[in-house]
Amino acid sequence: MSLIHPTAIVHPKAEIGADCDVGPYCVVGEHVVLGARCKLHSHVVIDEHTRLGSGNEIFPFASIGLKTQDLKWAGGVTRTEIGDDNTFREFVTIHSATGAGEFTRLGSRNHILAYCHIAHNCVLGDGIIMSNVATLAGHVTVEDFAVIGGLAAIHQFCRIGKMAMIGGCSKVVQDVPPFMIADGNPAETRTVNKIGLERHGVPEEAQTALRQAYKALFREGLTISNALAEIENKPVLPPEVQHLLNFIRASERGISR
Repeated sequence: MSLIHPTAIVHPKAEIGADCDVGPYCVVGEHVVLGARCKLHSHVVIDEHTRLGSGNEIFPFASIGLKTQDLKWAGGVTRTEIGDDNTFREFVTIHSATGAGEFTRLGSRNHILAYCHIAHNCVLGDGIIMSNVATLAGHVTVEDFAVIGGLAAIHQFCRIGKMAMIGGCSKVVQDVPPFMIADGNPAETRTVNKIGLERHGVPEEAQTALRQAYKALFREGLTISNALAEIENKPVLPPEVQHLLNFIRASERGISR
């Protein structure tokens, strides 16, 4: 049995999973689906076509799935899809997509701290941490286990790579490569995210290869194409380095250097 506080407003067509806890003054809209064991503390608003998996915890005054702020909005059904075991702290805002049939999507086990904003059409992976007041503009992609520091702002269409870390108050206007630390205004790639690699169990040989790749890309004064050629000339490329190369080749905004 789910526990729904008598002051909460839950649309009769909303789907509420087993053992959910919907606290005081929450509002849950008609097309919302909550998986099992979700907890809405109080004053939470979840609306539009929004689906959450199981075990999500949402703190007071968070707003999830409401209409985009994008002025290109022209109506239609857009969706917000969220995985399992995420934490959304106070005043987090997550907006639905802009175009009909599009989505904003988050994975699982993400920790989104107070006042963070995730705009329309963003795609986030798993295990991401966004510190207080970090902001993602529209169409931003964040890969698994990235860490975004407090008050950092990410420009539209940028990508944040796997296990990357962005320093607090940074202004990110180009893609941040995976496994790296970026900081500044505008953000520049500073070094390899050694602590993050160790925490996630990346083997030492892969860490060494990533340090060598970092030097070629950011310290030897090479063009991106020449740096990639130098890195590829190694006899063995760990999967992490191959992911780094693929990420850079796919960049449309360029890399934060």
